Order: sequence, then C-alpha cells, then structure tokens
Amino acid sequence: MTATALKAQPVSEATPATNTATVVVMPRAARRTFQPQAMLAAAARNIVPPFVVVLIILGVWQLACSHPGASLPAPSQIWTDSADLITSPFFNNGPQDIGLAWRVLISLERVAIGFGLAAIVGVILGAVVGQSVWAMRGLDPIFQVLRTVPPLAWLPLSLAAFRDSSPSAIFVIFITSIWPVIINTAVGVRNIPDDYRNIARVLRLNQLEFFFRIMIPAAAPYIFTGLRIGVGLSWLAIVAAEMLTGGVGIGFFIWDAWNSSRLSDIIVALVYIGVTGFILDKLVAFVGTIVTRSN
Repeated sequence: MTATALKAQPVSEATPATNTATVVVMPRAARRTFQPQAMLAAAARNIVPPFVVVLIILGVWQLACSHPGASLPAPSQIWTDSADLITSPFFNNGPQDIGLAWRVLISLERVAIGFGLAAIVGVILGAVVGQSVWAMRGLDPIFQVLRTVPPLAWLPLSLAAFRDSSPSAIFVIFITSIWPVIINTAVGVRNIPDDYRNIARVLRLNQLEFFFRIMIPAAAPYIFTGLRIGVGLSWLAIVAAEMLTGGVGIGFFIWDAWNSSRLSDIIVALVYIGVTGFILDKLVAFVGTIVTRSN
C-alpha cells in the first residue's frame, strides 16, 4: 500500500482507554472485645451521680430531723425502728405478718391481671377508634371524659358491683390504665403511612391479617408509650385502692402503719413502692425496645 493510499484512508476514532476495575477492600467489622475499663466507666457514670445525690439527701434529712420534737424520723431512726423490714423482706410469720416483698408481690399480682386486661382491651379499642372515623367521633369524646375521673372515684361503684375487695381493686386498675393505651394506640393507627395500607390491599389481607401484620407493628412505638403510662397509673391505683379495701397488699400496709403511728415503716414501704414502679416502667420500656427493633 502506497503512502497516498494510506493518506486516503479515513482516520479512525481514538480507541478508548481500557477501564480497569477498582477493587475496594471493605474494612473488617470491628470485633466486640471485652473491655472491663469501659464497662466500669459506663457503670460509674450511671450509678455514681444518683448515689451521691441520695447521700446528700440523707445527710440533709438526718440534720433536719435529728433534733428532739421533729415531725418525721431521721434515717438513723428509721433503721433502728424498721431494720427487720429492710434486711428481711421475705419473712413470713403469719397471714398478716409478712415481709414487704411478699406484700409487693401480692399487689403486683393484682396489677398484672388488671393491667393485662387493660392492655388487651385498650389495644383493640384503640385500633377500632384509629381505623374508623365514625368510631373516633362517637367514642373519643367519651374516652376523654372518663379518663379524667380519679381512680378512687371508681372504687365505690366497683365495690357495689363485685362485693369483694380483690376484684374491685383489679377493676380500678383496669379502668385507670386503659385510657392512655386506647388513646396512644388510636394515634399510632391514624399515623400509619398510606403505603402500608396500599400494600395490604395489594396482598389482599383480611382485617385480622392487617391487624397483626401491618397495624400492630406500625403502631408499636405509640402502643408501648401508652403501656408505659398505663403501668405507672396501675401501680398508683393499686396502692390507693388497697388503702381502702384492706388485705395484705402494700397499700393496706401503709394505712395500717399510719393507724399504728409507725412512720418509719411507712417510709420504708414508700421506698419499696418507688423502686417497684421504676422497675415496672423500665421493664415495659425494654419490651417495647425489643418489639420495635424486631419490626
């Protein structure tokens, strides 16, 4: 081929450079190693501040109530008067002479029944109110009125209806704790995204399948918020109800101690009540965290 022929040939486009694949090395997942120092530091951050505050409160309390004629016993006097209640919470010397731990467990049994019923009924009613506009218009005003009734105001009616102290106390727990469960569940159901409802229509889910597979998981954060409020109200209601209905619960113990002028025993019982209520709240919050993460 001559030079003229070479010149006559069209000039081809430049050949693109070969694309070389870049290999990205992903970092290895960090292995969780046992770090005792970090765990101790985290525990210290959570335990030391409230421990210091408690010591300060006890010190101020001791100084304020250690003088003769003080209306409340000092912490040292509480230890002297109620050491058996503090160190032996599970003693059992008879039907009415039992430790505070047993009394708390008896009260918790009633709370478990009343609050369990309130949780089941409250979630169902809240789902109905959240799903149906007509149910919301008809029932929501009634719920808003009834939820403002104090717990002890229901006690005379429950005693007249059940004629027994134990079911009356359970009813007071139920009627007190159900309202936040209903209201929060209804709000959660109303806030379910429309995409979830469209998916349910595409999958042709019936009402029962929609309730368990779509509604409950989507509204779980709202439901457990209502349950946390409800369990706190349940614990408040049982203590107040037992003061009037009697029995061997922690509420009746406080009322009996007041009639016997045992102020030290009352203060120890209040500590038991506060710690138990704190544990109940954290327990419901823990279950709610697990459920919402799994969804």
